[in-house]
Amino acid sequence: MGTQKLRLALTVATPGALPSAFVVYREPLTISLPKIADMGYDGVELALLDRSQVDLPELKRLLSATGLSVPTVSTGQVFAAGRCSFAAGDPATRAKAETLFSGLIDIAAELGAMINVGRVRGSVEGNGTREEVEARVADSLVRMGERAKNAGVVMVLEPVNRYEIDLLNSCAEAVAFLDCFALDGLRIMPDVFHMNIEDPSIEGSLLRFSDRLGYVHFADSNRHYPGAGHLDFSAIISALRASGYNGWIGAEILPYPDPDSAARGAVEYLRRYL
Repeated sequence: MGTQKLRLALTVATPGALPSAFVVYREPLTISLPKIADMGYDGVELALLDRSQVDLPELKRLLSATGLSVPTVSTGQVFAAGRCSFAAGDPATRAKAETLFSGLIDIAAELGAMINVGRVRGSVEGNGTREEVEARVADSLVRMGERAKNAGVVMVLEPVNRYEIDLLNSCAEAVAFLDCFALDGLRIMPDVFHMNIEDPSIEGSLLRFSDRLGYVHFADSNRHYPGAGHLDFSAIISALRASGYNGWIGAEILPYPDPDSAARGAVEYLRRYL
């Protein structure tokens, strides 16, 4: 297992992304992707609000020219900018979330990517009881999961810490939810920044749920690039290797101290271990 290839992607958005989006670059992909490739990344994770934000033929040409892949399409902007979620008690708001998410499934299918379910699931607060909200979210995920399956797209559920959302905060909670509602087609997407807050042990959870991992997010304890905080990435990557994981790692980090320095700092630090 020690020789397996762990591939590294950087999360980016297109111009106009909200400041709350955890991305390094908010600029045209024609500018950011060549820089990312030159730095030594294997791929780029796209944080999108809707399908109109990318010109697919142009993007495919750009990916071919740079040698980059798109492992995952992130959907947090559907919640943050679109102001809708699967948890919404209002049927129209929930339908809007499903419509936007469906469009991003189509983008993921065209790019051979996964799609994540992070904050788009929504919150309990303001939407009813926990039982009602969980059932509503599960119902949306059944529909979205069927669409994704038909499109050949894997959906990954991301646990998010309690300070950002009040539903499915830890890996254990995410797995229990998937099992409770028999959502067998979804895998989990641990983010070590969130795990540092919610999971008893980052390494322990990665090993415990090794058979459920679909994608992994990296950021340091302060959401800066790995190496700029106090997380032990040597131990984390060792746990990933021991778990048998040989997929993608996405650096979802803040553009600190500036976008280029953050992007370069992440890849240079992590290449020591990958």
